[in-house]
Amino acid sequence: MPANWCLDREMKQCLVFQSHFFVSSGNISPGMESSVYDKNNPFPAFITEKRLLNRDGSIKETRHFIVNIEGSGLSYTVGDSLGIYPVNKPSAVEELLTFLKFSGEEPVSLPKFEETFLIREALSTKLSLAGPTKKLLVFLLEKVTDEGEKTHLESLIATDSKDAMMEYLANREFIDILEEHPSAKITAQELVDQMRRLMPRLYSIASSPLLYPNEIHLTIAVVRYETNNRERIGVCSTFVSDRVELEKTRFPVFVASSHFGLPKDGSKDVIMVGPGTGIAPFRAFLQERDVGKDTGRNWLFFGDQHRVTDYLYEEEFEAYSEKGLLNRIDLAFSRDQEQKIYVQDRIRENGAELWDWIKGGAHFYVCGDAKRMAKDVDVALHQAIEKYGEMETAEAIDYVKAMKKEKRYQRDVY
Repeated sequence: MPANWCLDREMKQCLVFQSHFFVSSGNISPGMESSVYDKNNPFPAFITEKRLLNRDGSIKETRHFIVNIEGSGLSYTVGDSLGIYPVNKPSAVEELLTFLKFSGEEPVSLPKFEETFLIREALSTKLSLAGPTKKLLVFLLEKVTDEGEKTHLESLIATDSKDAMMEYLANREFIDILEEHPSAKITAQELVDQMRRLMPRLYSIASSPLLYPNEIHLTIAVVRYETNNRERIGVCSTFVSDRVELEKTRFPVFVASSHFGLPKDGSKDVIMVGPGTGIAPFRAFLQERDVGKDTGRNWLFFGDQHRVTDYLYEEEFEAYSEKGLLNRIDLAFSRDQEQKIYVQDRIRENGAELWDWIKGGAHFYVCGDAKRMAKDVDVALHQAIEKYGEMETAEAIDYVKAMKKEKRYQRDVY
């Protein structure tokens, strides 16, 4: 690999970012294989494959990535996550600098860093351009000179307008709020003092090290949407999808260990509930169970919007079914019929057999959306145990608590 890890002009900040993590910006030598890389000393990985998992006609953009970690000495187990340090979109950084009439060369200090940074670098690699808080509104109230702007800020900050303030903040990034209050004149240091750190993103690993010891596979939904009449993006999902060049751009990664994992006893049955990108760790589970020749049965619940366009990894799972590795697969495509059907509905429909598996010692796993799906699945699980286990509600609750304590019920939700 060439020493200049970021070749695209738009990615020049990536090289600067990496210099604060890595001892060397040159080629990786064989001696580095034994080095320890972690969150504070991430490995400069690169991507060897990107492919769209959704078919034509889908409104979603879910991509499969293969991240090369050869020479890192990193190891992972199924259930772990890969942490990625993203870089903010350069045009978004320049928009903010231009509006504030900053050159980009202004030095700024950041908490927990001894050195100073030029503000362009800080905005590119260290600070979040999204997620403004009440702190910014209070700060701007002291800075604005326009009476209309002042009145607007006071109304948002008022104690009886919390919901209005939260909605206002949720639909805006820093650039929006600053543009709406142009009379506020602030310095570069004052700006960064209002901002939060740009945190690494964690993605469930979608591969088994038994098959891919030098690769980590990821299943990422690329986030693009609109609020306040402005296009928004997921910082990290678009970073790896749009701006990381195949086999060229190096970017910092680390492995984050997890409590989420397969039973040590390969004869145990497993039930996996993973709609959407929640499928990622279960692809890894099945690879691991296949290569390890585990004898336990495997049952997968998967769902998305449409089977024709959104059945992620369909060929792989259908092949596992034909092979006999995947003993059961229940699908829930919510938009393929008038009444929406979700994975929790499939759990209820198959409650009797689900209870038979659980009663026999099966491990139950859930991965994906924490706000709705995981909660609804939890309710469906309790209901199935209560109904088919012929228990009182309190008994079913205690049974599920015991499953959690025994690590037979695990969740990786976000």
